[in-house]
Amino acid sequence: MNIDPPYRPSQRATGTATAAAAVARACNGALALLLPVWCAGCDAPDVVLCGRCRDLLAPRMRRRPLTAGLAVCSALPFDGVPARTLRALKEDGRTALARPLGLALAAAVAAVLPPGTGDVAVVPIPSSRRAFRRRGYDVTRLLARRGGLQPFGALTTSGRALDQRALGRAARADNVAGTMHARGVDGADVVVVDDVVTTGATLREAVRALTAGGARVLGAATVAATARHAP
Repeated sequence: MNIDPPYRPSQRATGTATAAAAVARACNGALALLLPVWCAGCDAPDVVLCGRCRDLLAPRMRRRPLTAGLAVCSALPFDGVPARTLRALKEDGRTALARPLGLALAAAVAAVLPPGTGDVAVVPIPSSRRAFRRRGYDVTRLLARRGGLQPFGALTTSGRALDQRALGRAARADNVAGTMHARGVDGADVVVVDDVVTTGATLREAVRALTAGGARVLGAATVAATARHAP
């Protein structure tokens, strides 16, 4: 079976946060010389993400059941600075923010995996075609890469699901039911990743599709979880 290089939690989940922060600060300073920038978390001038807001993106893990026997682990609450930073990445095209958010996602992946887990394929929830055309990049794939993970694009979508943001819990589940299909995962251990979990409907549909494709799903991980659905 050929899939993208697997995620090894013992090697990739830990990284050098201090070195990453130093590189980010250097990049932010160089960018400020060329273009006016402001902190995505608090609007402080001349910095992509200030030190205080960067500290507020340090993982504060929360875990809740997703399906029978499976959990979703989220690194941050979807409010305050984490919510503003994610929105700036998704809606304003500020891709420099993908690095600190991706590190939070990688920490959530490590937290959801059972101890002693071997090679695991990290499978992102794909962006819709409309969202990809609007942004020019797939948000969850970008987050995974910038967090040091190697995303495997095993999932595809079909049909025309509505924007989930306007829907309630039951409607979200109905909206995505049967819309995902998996390829190339037969016999693989996988973890599903996304940017935000609200009701979990999209993640559960991904788990269904991957299981139908022969994968063993070990769990799900997201950067953030909405407060009203967090434990």
